[in-house]
Amino acid sequence: MDLQQIKQRFGIIGNSFGLNRAIDVAVQVASTDLSVLITGESGTGKETFPQIIHQSSSRKHGSYVAVNCGAIPEGTIDSELFGHEKGAFTGALSDRKGYFEEADKGTIFLDEIGELPLSTQVRLLRVLETGEFMKVGSSKVLKTDVRVVAATNVNMESAIKEAKFREDLFYRLNSVPINVPPLRERSEDIYLLFRKFSSDFANRYRMPAIKLNNDAKDLLTGYRWPGNIRQLKNITEQISVIEQKRDIDAETMTHYLPYHSGDNLPAIIDTKNAPGGSDFNTEREILYKVLFDMKKDMNDLKKLVHGMMEDGPVVAQAEHSQIIQKLYQDDEGGFVPESTVQSVPNFTPADDHSSIEDTEEFVEESLSLADKEIELIKKALDKYNGKRKQAAQELGISERTLYRKIKEYKIEG
Repeated sequence: MDLQQIKQRFGIIGNSFGLNRAIDVAVQVASTDLSVLITGESGTGKETFPQIIHQSSSRKHGSYVAVNCGAIPEGTIDSELFGHEKGAFTGALSDRKGYFEEADKGTIFLDEIGELPLSTQVRLLRVLETGEFMKVGSSKVLKTDVRVVAATNVNMESAIKEAKFREDLFYRLNSVPINVPPLRERSEDIYLLFRKFSSDFANRYRMPAIKLNNDAKDLLTGYRWPGNIRQLKNITEQISVIEQKRDIDAETMTHYLPYHSGDNLPAIIDTKNAPGGSDFNTEREILYKVLFDMKKDMNDLKKLVHGMMEDGPVVAQAEHSQIIQKLYQDDEGGFVPESTVQSVPNFTPADDHSSIEDTEEFVEESLSLADKEIELIKKALDKYNGKRKQAAQELGISERTLYRKIKEYKIEG
């Protein structure tokens, strides 16, 4: 089957590179018996890829067993996976086959593999290496021929460092890694998914499908979607059921997008009603705040120069020193570039007022947002001695965004 046929068969929507790459790897590895580890955030649709692998393999006529390891209590998970003998524990009234025995000649999908207890990880490692296992309460060795596909949204490297997951098991499972990209990295697919969900809900609830105007589309694709496809589907259903009008604008859309620190909501920003009140939580707002503060300071300097004609050079010199000190002062996340301070003229006593010129002719301040971003980032990094996490918090942006900006502008430090 080609890529489009696979998407149609398994209901996959999207054309992003990361998604296509994940599907392509799944199809290529299907003909082998290698173990596969699927990684990705919760809600990205990882459960679809084991089915692609199974249905594209020679085991497609065998059993396909899906197990959510995080949903099984630690005390019974060994029995669920490997079976038990009668009388092995209280309540074991008869022999029971485990999932590995049921999936013989087929495929077993172990979802949330990072939640497995360490004792169960030892048993699983033996199955992967030798194909052998023992039921709980039995000393008899059984064999199974099963293809193992696992998935997790846990950072496995961190779990290994914290001794929550065995390193040897990780490398045994990770023979072929498949990463399912989060929805925020598939911006071109977001509106396609929205249209599919809105059409499905329109048919289910027998009502016209909801539609978005251009601003609402921009807001939809610009949101970070921490819950990924699952969250997008839920919000689409909410709007379909709750809203009376079928044409949705950006203002209506904002009511359904929960706020998360670092989210990108570029279309409408209501600083009065947004969480945090008047705090500035986006890069653009920080830049605008700095520009407005700079404009105010320039106006103060202009008034100072004109005031020299009335108050005399001594008073003006004192006021000049106060303003210079203010320009150097940090303002809780806002930084004034040094170029602003350097552009302030030096005041010298003069009897002839004709020598005083308007400060506008001395100030050559760039209004480029990119320049201000670079200045802000450098100031924040200097303030925290290059510690990017604290610098990102100071700027009110995510650490991921700060890394991207540093790379984009080639900032050293």
